Amino acid sequence: MQYSNPNNMEDGICNITASTPEDLPPAARLLLDRFQEERVFAFFAPMGAGKTTFIQSLCACLGVEDQVVSPTFSLVNEYSSPQGPVYHFDFYRLKNAEEALDIGTDEYLASGQYCFLEWSEIAEPILPPTYVKVEIRVDEESGDRHILAERFDAQRNVSRNEDPMAGKTGPASAVSQHRLKN
Repeated sequence: MQYSNPNNMEDGICNITASTPEDLPPAARLLLDRFQEERVFAFFAPMGAGKTTFIQSLCACLGVEDQVVSPTFSLVNEYSSPQGPVYHFDFYRLKNAEEALDIGTDEYLASGQYCFLEWSEIAEPILPPTYVKVEIRVDEESGDRHILAERFDAQRNVSRNEDPMAGKTGPASAVSQHRLKN
């Protein structure tokens, strides 16, 4: 595994490129280490980008031994871990944030336990003031997964609509960039 750490590690951003499925466990460990204080991770990615697969790696890093599957029909799965319960949401079938509230999403998010949310676009209006926004983009040519995670903090007026990848490439950037390859 190769990665570089720019000077500014306090920027609340982590940029990881995973080239193979074997890259996902170390990528998950990097993400959890980078955002040690955060418990809510909201995933934004198209169908088939690997949200569930990456969440499986995150859960494995947290010591979850249960089978981690997308809760497409149940809407939320609860897994056991040494740190306590881990909640995994899939909002794909919901029409709006009110439906997410109907299943008690706000209580899960306020629990202080790890919460991983797929299809977070639906629940964005009810997300807590601080969370980690995780975008997964697929490079159509190489198949690489570009995983960009940034801390969203409503107190600091960080825009959810910014493209944090824009203009932040190269070794002099303030982005924490990690390249995972064998």
